[in-house]
Amino acid sequence: MRNLTKLAFRRVVIVSLALLLQIVVMVLLMVAFTEYAPWFNALMLTVALLLTLRIVSSDADPDYKIAWILPILAMPVFGVTIYMLFGGSRKSRRLKKRLRLASKTMQTCLRQDRHILDHLRAEDPAAEAPAYYLAGKAFCPIYERTKTEYFPVGERCYNRMLRDLRSAKQYIYLEYFIIERGRMWDGILEILREKAAQGVDVRVIYDDFGCITKLPSGYYKQLEAMGIRCRVFNPFIPVVSPLLNNRDHRKFMIIDGRIGYTGGINLADEYINAVRPFGHWKDCGIRLEGDAVWSMAVMFLAMWNQIRRESAVELLPPPAAQEVRGYVQPFTDCPLDKEPVSETVLLNMIARAERCVYIMTPYLILNSTMRSVLCVAAKSGIDVRIITPGIPDKKYVFAVTRANYDELLNAGVRIYEYAPGFIHSKVICVDLECAVVGTVNMDFRSLYLHFEDGVFLYHTDSIQQIGDDFMDTFPLCREIDRETHRNRPALVRLGESILRIFAPLM
Repeated sequence: MRNLTKLAFRRVVIVSLALLLQIVVMVLLMVAFTEYAPWFNALMLTVALLLTLRIVSSDADPDYKIAWILPILAMPVFGVTIYMLFGGSRKSRRLKKRLRLASKTMQTCLRQDRHILDHLRAEDPAAEAPAYYLAGKAFCPIYERTKTEYFPVGERCYNRMLRDLRSAKQYIYLEYFIIERGRMWDGILEILREKAAQGVDVRVIYDDFGCITKLPSGYYKQLEAMGIRCRVFNPFIPVVSPLLNNRDHRKFMIIDGRIGYTGGINLADEYINAVRPFGHWKDCGIRLEGDAVWSMAVMFLAMWNQIRRESAVELLPPPAAQEVRGYVQPFTDCPLDKEPVSETVLLNMIARAERCVYIMTPYLILNSTMRSVLCVAAKSGIDVRIITPGIPDKKYVFAVTRANYDELLNAGVRIYEYAPGFIHSKVICVDLECAVVGTVNMDFRSLYLHFEDGVFLYHTDSIQQIGDDFMDTFPLCREIDRETHRNRPALVRLGESILRIFAPLM
């Protein structure tokens, strides 16, 4: 009985019930109006038509527009209510001010060395396009003199993280979507507490929604009591708002401005296979050492000050590292600036492929543009292969993922499902020459709603490591046969088709 009482009052239950209650009350009020005012139906239909015109004229993704227009026109009362609660991208004046501050921080602190772009253009003009775009539109410069190391599983990455954290002298910055108490986080927290006691500036940002079932309410106070400065991104309160959609999905570990990590790995036990809820959890990480880590430090501080403004932090870039082969470009993507950074980079890379495109992603929920680019590449004779999970973490999302298989398979894209368990890696490799490793899933939430980050790599030593990871992983997967997939039950195909229409809203 005690456990049931504890469960009933857990924060996630209370918040969820509060949100559900607000939605139900609003829908019931709308229905009540229809009963007592015959003209209300006509009014709601007019509102639905006006809202539809607004959506059509917006610059949102076409598939996202269709997913909203259908319920709005089919069920005006329900559709309009839900859209007003969760649709669109409305920003408060305060949020706009903070976004401008973050953008100004990036522009001021991160400036592109034109000589590096010139070197890249001379080496490969095609590779310069995504680099030039990221430097110009996302204020994320490309660097030389940065060593990179790719980790194909979380366990290896974690062991290296611990070693690097123990070496910190000045500061440690962590920013993660999920932090959960357990073996992985406890090992990191022990070091953070020791370093904070030694005078190292230790800061942590975690996403409140990502941690709502993982950490107790007010966990940041426990960290502050240890001497660890902490910020909570977009605190999850029981008030319905479109801002609930915008989460901090980024993953950064930055040490003294000389070592940085990112990738799909969160700070929870499944990411290092200490627990196995969905079979073997395959994730990846990338370690940077050198000039490019300065970008990561600035990106973290821009987010830190966006959450709660403070006086500017005076940090100087570390001394230039030794010359290392290749080019490295960390970048971030903000869902509120109307610049689809991650999508543009991925489309650019795929469109310029000459031999192969290899992708690992936990979710394959594509818009028409991304599907078209992948299909055109495969039809043009390019070896396009995509690895998705064999054991899903969310069955309804996995059904949408499989609903995207038909068109890709018919075009010649080869699709593999990771038989041992769940793929959480977010990596794309093109022609075994350039790659992106980061936090970006191939779905609408990552590309349009979440704050994300990644690292564009060209001719680095880690490219070979990434290529080897794909070659080692393909034999562990079940390749999807086109004929077998086409002959699945009619009801399954119908359900997948319906889910695919509303996939942008998931």
